[in-house]
Amino acid sequence: MSTQPLEQAIATTRSVLTGVSKDQLGADTPCAAWKVSDLINHIVGGQYFFESCAKGEPPAGGETDYSAGDFVTAFDDAAKRCVAAFNADGVMEKVLTLPFGQMPGAAFCGIAATDTFTHGWDLAKATGQDTKLNDGLAGQLLAGAKQFISPGFRSPEGNPFGAEQAAPAGAPNADQLAAFLGRTV
Repeated sequence: MSTQPLEQAIATTRSVLTGVSKDQLGADTPCAAWKVSDLINHIVGGQYFFESCAKGEPPAGGETDYSAGDFVTAFDDAAKRCVAAFNADGVMEKVLTLPFGQMPGAAFCGIAATDTFTHGWDLAKATGQDTKLNDGLAGQLLAGAKQFISPGFRSPEGNPFGAEQAAPAGAPNADQLAAFLGRTV
């Protein structure tokens, strides 16, 4: 597996980040407990988390308030480091030890792509942007999510995923992915 899906997810989410204004930081998001500022912090911090896990280091990126500054530049820096970590020799083939278990680097890269893309969708929805994001990538991520996310990963609290929701007939793949992962579309 290559980092191409992750890089596409990063590019998609970056385009959404550039459309967020500072006056939207307090707005609600599809992630019930998060405001836009919290979601931005998770999106940027997530790239550092993925990087550190791919390197076999303790998770990083959790407590910084990226939304208070230039969050697009912070995302660019973190995403570059994340992709470089997954592109390092042997990372995709080796088994990584993560806070929630062990898995091959390629599978974890897929999780990173899905997380990055889906939270980009959340941010688009919260800030009134178009949620029809990269239909081809969304379809690929949806197929992967359907293969790996079992009912045991779902809970009423949404940890790690809420109950699957219905997407409207004919909804674009990004909306279908969001609904599958528990978002109301």
